[in-house]
Amino acid sequence: MNYLENLQEQLQPYRQQLLAHPLYPQLKTKQHLQTFTQHHVWAVWDFMSLLKSLQRHLTCVQAPWVPVGSANTRFLINEIVVGEESDVDEEGNRISHFELYLQAMKALGASTAAIEQFIVLLQKGTPITQALAQVSLPGNTRAFVNYTFAVIEQPVHVQAAVFTFGREDLIPDMFTQLLQQLSAENPAELGILKYYIERHIEVDGGHHSQLALQMVEELCGNDAEKWHHATEASIKALEIRYQLWSGILLA
Repeated sequence: MNYLENLQEQLQPYRQQLLAHPLYPQLKTKQHLQTFTQHHVWAVWDFMSLLKSLQRHLTCVQAPWVPVGSANTRFLINEIVVGEESDVDEEGNRISHFELYLQAMKALGASTAAIEQFIVLLQKGTPITQALAQVSLPGNTRAFVNYTFAVIEQPVHVQAAVFTFGREDLIPDMFTQLLQQLSAENPAELGILKYYIERHIEVDGGHHSQLALQMVEELCGNDAEKWHHATEASIKALEIRYQLWSGILLA
């Protein structure tokens, strides 16, 4: 068994526990989905922050330009950035997945006040810790965001592992569960949210997942210690996601 297979085997019990979370069958009404999105939007936002941190480490994003790292890894992360930061909406207009999610929330009647207040604070240059302190945020959701930014301070191979196994690799399976709950009834308010979920399954369920796996393999190589740290951080990411889901279920 190689390093990647060993990591995936160690993560499997945590993945199965997360995919069997009691939250999924409780997503029955529009009000439930409003509550869900008001929490989950923070995970959509900080996913982009983790992605941009990876791009900053793995590519050159300043002038003068110099080659950074391996061209394979540069390609992998840049292709993922293009898909996440400038995808298309149902009309073919360019949009990030975060902005698309905000549109879906508004169509659903969910409040975007807290996350939009937070974005304005960041745009004004408020440090992340101060901005988080100034918005109303449930405890489990705040813990999720804090863990993401703790990971951003870790070495790049740890960031890549959490991105891949705690976020990118997990998204299709999670959203397949949600889509099953949405399929029974399809009111107009759910149109953009369904498109967002289907788009994530399409993009992240195949090509992006493979790119992310290759990125982790490139960064960890044959270093057993790197794979150990990557595994520990990925397990923690799945545990913190379970706690996020539990907080949403309680709400």
